[in-house]
Amino acid sequence: MSLRQIAFYGKGGIGKSTTSQNTLAALAEMGHKILIVGCDPKADSTRLILHAKAQDTILSLAAQEGSVEDLEIEDVMKIGYQDIKCVESGGPEPGVGCAGRGVITSINFLGENGAYEDIDYVSYDVLGDVVCGGFAMPIRENKAQEIYIVMSGEMMAMYAANNISKGILKYANSGGVRLGGLVCNERQTDKELELAETLAKRLGTELIYFVPRDNIVQHAELRRMTVIEYAPESQQAEHYRNLAKKIHANAGNGIIPTPITMDELEDILMSHGIMKQVDESQVGMTAAELEAASA
Repeated sequence: MSLRQIAFYGKGGIGKSTTSQNTLAALAEMGHKILIVGCDPKADSTRLILHAKAQDTILSLAAQEGSVEDLEIEDVMKIGYQDIKCVESGGPEPGVGCAGRGVITSINFLGENGAYEDIDYVSYDVLGDVVCGGFAMPIRENKAQEIYIVMSGEMMAMYAANNISKGILKYANSGGVRLGGLVCNERQTDKELELAETLAKRLGTELIYFVPRDNIVQHAELRRMTVIEYAPESQQAEHYRNLAKKIHANAGNGIIPTPITMDELEDILMSHGIMKQVDESQVGMTAAELEAASA
């Protein structure tokens, strides 16, 4: 098969890295050759595949050696579960420098050193709640051509999914990037499936999969393992396999998204009874003032 360049984007803390690693482990189990490029400064995009707390990053190794030109591909690439190749871009210390710079440096380095040869899937795991050109690098440079947004029924996760769609739209016409679909990582909020399906429809895409919440995911993570490896016979492992099959079958089905406004997002939440209409005349009033006004 030809190289599939996919990326998992999503709000920080949404379970993006857990979802992506389990899905990629399932794809590898199907016989595909996988390369993971972690583009999150936390460098946690490969820990479940490598059974490690954190992988040495390209930026940290470059700092030790003097420059990225002094590195060899073997220095930065580790081999994990199911022979999955793993790389972490890394980032600067908190509060210093641009985290997106690590993404840019890493992708250029990997391309120049033949990392994409003999690979079926390269997957970028990207922080999606920061509006930063560095994090848009896989999209902007046409490296990631299929974007899967991990979200939930929480308002900020939906907001981030819409924001990411705006980034895809910006570069869709100049490159080949497309939105492959949404993946809802269940948080057990009210009407979560309905909200995810409605948002997908408004963006012009589909909900690829609804991943149910199960404590076995946390049990596996405590042992720094994917559920696919930790409990291969479990129902949760089967959900990740189903998600992997859906993505594998989704080649060429990506779309250019139609992002919505903040007002439209709030309308979706209100129409499902998640948010209540705010009386504009009460905006800015304290609790005591509201109580006095209703007396």
